[in-house]
Amino acid sequence: MPDPAVQDRQLAGAAAPAARRAKSQVREWTETIVIVVLLTFLLRSFVIQAFRIPSASMENTLLVGDYLFVNKLLYGAKIPFTRVHLPAFRPPRPGDIIVFRYPLDPSQDFIKRCVAVEGQTVEIRDKRVYVDGVLREEPFTKFSDPVTRRGPGDQRDNLGPIRVPAGKLFMMGDNRDNSADSRYWGFLDRDQTQGKAIFVYWSWDPGHRIGLIPTPRLGRIGHVIH
Repeated sequence: MPDPAVQDRQLAGAAAPAARRAKSQVREWTETIVIVVLLTFLLRSFVIQAFRIPSASMENTLLVGDYLFVNKLLYGAKIPFTRVHLPAFRPPRPGDIIVFRYPLDPSQDFIKRCVAVEGQTVEIRDKRVYVDGVLREEPFTKFSDPVTRRGPGDQRDNLGPIRVPAGKLFMMGDNRDNSADSRYWGFLDRDQTQGKAIFVYWSWDPGHRIGLIPTPRLGRIGHVIH
Protein backbone atom coordinates (compact mmCIF):
# COMPACT_ATOMS: atom_id res chain seq x y z
CA MET A 1 0.00 0.00 0.00
CA PRO A 2 1.47 3.44 -0.96
CA ASP A 3 2.80 5.56 1.84
CA PRO A 4 0.43 8.59 2.31
CA ALA A 5 3.35 10.81 3.30
CA VAL A 6 5.16 9.99 0.07
CA GLN A 7 2.02 10.71 -1.95
CA ASP A 8 1.61 14.09 -0.21
CA ARG A 9 5.21 15.02 -1.03
CA GLN A 10 4.73 14.01 -4.68
CA LEU A 11 1.54 16.08 -4.98
CA ALA A 12 3.22 19.06 -3.35
CA GLY A 13 6.18 18.71 -5.68
CA ALA A 14 3.91 18.64 -8.73
CA ALA A 15 1.90 21.64 -7.53
CA ALA A 16 4.96 23.84 -6.94
CA PRO A 17 5.95 24.28 -10.64
CA ALA A 18 2.31 24.96 -11.56
CA ALA A 19 2.09 27.65 -8.88
CA ARG A 20 5.36 29.18 -10.07
CA ARG A 21 4.08 29.21 -13.66
CA ALA A 22 0.86 30.93 -12.56
CA LYS A 23 2.83 33.55 -10.60
CA SER A 24 5.16 34.04 -13.59
CA GLN A 25 2.20 34.62 -15.92
CA VAL A 26 0.63 37.10 -13.53
CA ARG A 27 3.95 38.92 -13.26
CA GLU A 28 4.34 39.02 -17.05
CA TRP A 29 0.85 40.42 -17.52
CA THR A 30 1.43 43.00 -14.78
CA GLU A 31 4.73 44.11 -16.32
CA THR A 32 3.14 44.31 -19.77
CA ILE A 33 0.27 46.45 -18.49
CA VAL A 34 2.66 48.76 -16.62
CA ILE A 35 4.85 49.18 -19.70
CA VAL A 36 1.86 49.91 -21.95
CA VAL A 37 0.49 52.47 -19.49
CA LEU A 38 3.91 54.09 -19.13
CA LEU A 39 4.49 54.27 -22.89
CA THR A 40 1.00 55.67 -23.45
CA PHE A 41 1.64 58.33 -20.81
CA LEU A 42 5.01 59.26 -22.33
CA LEU A 43 3.66 59.39 -25.88
CA ARG A 44 0.65 61.46 -24.87
CA SER A 45 2.75 63.80 -22.73
CA PHE A 46 5.69 64.39 -25.03
CA VAL A 47 5.09 63.15 -28.59
CA ILE A 48 1.55 62.92 -29.94
CA GLN A 49 -1.97 63.40 -28.66
CA ALA A 50 -5.41 62.68 -30.08
CA PHE A 51 -7.95 65.49 -30.30
CA ARG A 52 -11.61 65.60 -31.37
CA ILE A 53 -13.17 68.58 -33.14
CA PRO A 54 -16.26 69.55 -31.09
CA SER A 55 -17.36 72.75 -32.86
CA ALA A 56 -17.67 74.37 -36.29
CA SER A 57 -15.18 77.19 -35.61
CA MET A 58 -12.53 75.71 -37.95
CA GLU A 59 -14.80 74.83 -40.89
CA ASN A 60 -14.17 73.98 -43.62
CA THR A 61 -10.59 73.07 -42.75
CA LEU A 62 -11.71 70.87 -39.85
CA LEU A 63 -15.21 69.47 -39.40
CA VAL A 64 -17.21 68.54 -36.32
CA GLY A 65 -16.52 64.85 -35.76
CA ASP A 66 -12.94 64.91 -37.06
CA TYR A 67 -10.39 63.09 -34.90
CA LEU A 68 -6.84 64.26 -35.38
CA PHE A 69 -3.32 63.81 -34.07
CA VAL A 70 -1.35 66.69 -32.57
CA ASN A 71 2.44 66.94 -32.71
CA LYS A 72 3.52 67.94 -29.19
CA LEU A 73 7.28 67.78 -29.79
CA LEU A 74 7.39 70.57 -32.36
CA TYR A 75 6.85 73.48 -29.97
CA GLY A 76 8.47 71.79 -26.96
CA ALA A 77 6.22 69.51 -24.91
CA LYS A 78 5.48 70.51 -21.34
CA ILE A 79 6.76 68.19 -18.63
CA PRO A 80 3.70 67.02 -16.63
CA PHE A 81 3.12 68.64 -13.22
CA THR A 82 5.73 71.34 -13.93
CA ARG A 83 5.99 74.60 -15.87
CA VAL A 84 9.06 73.31 -17.72
CA HIS A 85 9.01 72.68 -21.48
CA LEU A 86 11.31 70.49 -23.53
CA PRO A 87 13.40 72.30 -26.17
CA ALA A 88 11.29 73.23 -29.20
CA PHE A 89 12.17 72.27 -32.76
CA ARG A 90 10.70 75.60 -33.85
CA PRO A 91 8.28 78.24 -32.54
CA PRO A 92 4.70 78.60 -33.76
CA ARG A 93 4.36 80.32 -37.13
CA PRO A 94 1.50 82.20 -38.81
CA GLY A 95 -0.65 79.62 -40.57
CA ASP A 96 -0.06 76.83 -38.03
CA ILE A 97 -3.22 75.18 -36.68
CA ILE A 98 -2.61 74.81 -32.96
CA VAL A 99 -4.30 73.04 -30.05
CA PHE A 100 -3.98 75.09 -26.86
CA ARG A 101 -5.38 75.64 -23.39
CA TYR A 102 -8.32 78.03 -23.54
CA PRO A 103 -7.10 81.18 -21.74
CA LEU A 104 -10.43 81.76 -19.97
CA ASP A 105 -10.68 78.13 -18.82
CA PRO A 106 -7.39 76.16 -18.99
CA SER A 107 -9.26 72.90 -18.36
CA GLN A 108 -10.55 73.13 -21.96
CA ASP A 109 -8.55 72.57 -25.14
CA PHE A 110 -9.23 74.84 -28.12
CA ILE A 111 -7.97 74.66 -31.71
CA LYS A 112 -7.44 77.72 -33.94
CA ARG A 113 -5.10 79.01 -36.63
CA CYS A 114 -2.16 81.22 -35.69
CA VAL A 115 -2.54 84.52 -37.57
CA ALA A 116 0.35 86.49 -36.07
CA VAL A 117 3.22 86.03 -33.63
CA GLU A 118 5.04 88.32 -31.23
CA GLY A 119 6.17 91.62 -32.73
CA GLN A 120 3.72 91.52 -35.63
CA THR A 121 0.83 93.95 -36.06
CA VAL A 122 -2.67 92.65 -36.79
CA GLU A 123 -5.51 94.62 -38.32
CA ILE A 124 -8.92 93.47 -39.57
CA ARG A 125 -10.65 95.71 -42.11
CA ASP A 126 -14.11 94.63 -43.23
CA LYS A 127 -13.33 90.93 -42.54
CA ARG A 128 -9.97 91.06 -44.34
CA VAL A 129 -6.87 90.38 -42.22
CA TYR A 130 -3.69 92.44 -42.56
CA VAL A 131 -0.43 91.47 -40.84
CA ASP A 132 2.22 94.19 -40.73
CA GLY A 133 0.11 96.10 -43.23
CA VAL A 134 0.04 93.29 -45.80
CA LEU A 135 -3.25 91.65 -46.77
CA ARG A 136 -3.22 87.95 -45.90
CA GLU A 137 -4.21 85.55 -48.64
CA GLU A 138 -6.54 83.13 -46.84
CA PRO A 139 -8.30 80.73 -49.22
CA PHE A 140 -9.19 78.48 -46.27
CA THR A 141 -11.52 80.98 -44.56
CA LYS A 142 -15.30 80.64 -44.41
CA PHE A 143 -17.82 83.48 -44.02
CA SER A 144 -21.43 82.62 -43.29
CA ASP A 145 -22.73 86.12 -42.53
CA PRO A 146 -22.89 88.55 -45.49
CA VAL A 147 -23.20 91.50 -43.09
CA THR A 148 -20.01 93.41 -42.23
CA ARG A 149 -20.11 94.80 -38.71
CA ARG A 150 -18.63 98.24 -38.08
CA GLY A 151 -20.25 99.23 -34.80
CA PRO A 152 -18.18 100.45 -31.82
CA GLY A 153 -17.10 97.63 -29.53
CA ASP A 154 -17.82 94.94 -32.14
CA GLN A 155 -14.44 93.57 -33.22
CA ARG A 156 -15.60 90.61 -35.31
CA ASP A 157 -15.06 92.26 -38.70
CA ASN A 158 -12.95 95.31 -37.82
CA LEU A 159 -10.14 95.39 -35.29
CA GLY A 160 -6.91 97.18 -34.58
CA PRO A 161 -4.25 97.67 -35.62
CA ILE A 162 -2.81 95.94 -32.55
CA ARG A 163 0.73 94.71 -31.91
CA VAL A 164 1.25 91.16 -30.59
CA PRO A 165 3.25 91.33 -27.33
CA ALA A 166 6.34 89.23 -26.59
CA GLY A 167 5.52 85.60 -25.80
CA LYS A 168 2.01 85.87 -27.26
CA LEU A 169 0.11 84.68 -30.36
CA PHE A 170 -2.96 86.00 -32.16
CA MET A 171 -5.35 83.14 -32.99
CA MET A 172 -8.44 82.98 -35.23
CA GLY A 173 -10.83 80.28 -36.37
CA ASP A 174 -11.16 79.64 -40.10
CA ASN A 175 -14.94 79.98 -39.77
CA ARG A 176 -14.53 83.69 -39.16
CA ASP A 177 -18.13 84.62 -38.43
CA ASN A 178 -18.54 81.79 -35.88
CA SER A 179 -15.38 81.54 -33.84
CA ALA A 180 -14.52 82.60 -30.29
CA ASP A 181 -10.88 83.59 -30.71
CA SER A 182 -8.32 86.34 -30.04
CA ARG A 183 -10.74 88.97 -31.32
CA TYR A 184 -12.77 88.35 -28.16
CA TRP A 185 -10.50 86.88 -25.45
CA GLY A 186 -7.20 88.47 -26.41
CA PHE A 187 -3.74 87.09 -27.08
CA LEU A 188 -2.71 83.51 -26.41
CA ASP A 189 0.24 82.89 -24.11
CA ARG A 190 2.88 80.87 -25.95
CA ASP A 191 3.17 78.54 -22.93
CA GLN A 192 -0.47 77.50 -23.34
CA THR A 193 0.15 75.79 -26.69
CA GLN A 194 -0.28 72.02 -26.72
CA GLY A 195 0.93 71.20 -30.22
CA LYS A 196 0.41 71.51 -33.96
CA ALA A 197 -2.42 69.59 -35.67
CA ILE A 198 -0.96 67.21 -38.27
CA PHE A 199 -3.58 64.89 -39.78
CA VAL A 200 -7.08 63.43 -39.41
CA TYR A 201 -7.05 59.76 -38.41
CA TRP A 202 -10.85 59.28 -38.23
CA SER A 203 -14.03 61.23 -38.90
CA TRP A 204 -17.74 60.81 -38.11
CA ASP A 205 -20.53 62.88 -39.63
CA PRO A 206 -22.81 63.62 -36.63
CA GLY A 207 -25.47 65.05 -38.96
CA HIS A 208 -26.00 61.74 -40.78
CA ARG A 209 -26.57 58.44 -39.02
CA ILE A 210 -27.02 54.79 -39.82
CA GLY A 211 -29.45 53.94 -37.06
CA LEU A 212 -27.78 55.30 -33.93
CA ILE A 213 -24.28 55.34 -35.43
CA PRO A 214 -22.91 58.47 -37.17
CA THR A 215 -21.82 57.92 -40.76
CA PRO A 216 -18.03 57.57 -41.19
CA ARG A 217 -16.38 60.11 -43.49
CA LEU A 218 -13.80 57.70 -44.91
CA GLY A 219 -12.53 60.24 -47.40
CA ARG A 220 -11.17 62.40 -44.58
CA ILE A 221 -9.00 59.69 -43.05
CA GLY A 222 -5.37 60.62 -43.55
CA HIS A 223 -6.25 64.21 -44.47
CA VAL A 224 -3.15 66.36 -43.82
CA ILE A 225 -4.02 69.55 -41.93
CA HIS A 226 -2.66 72.83 -43.24
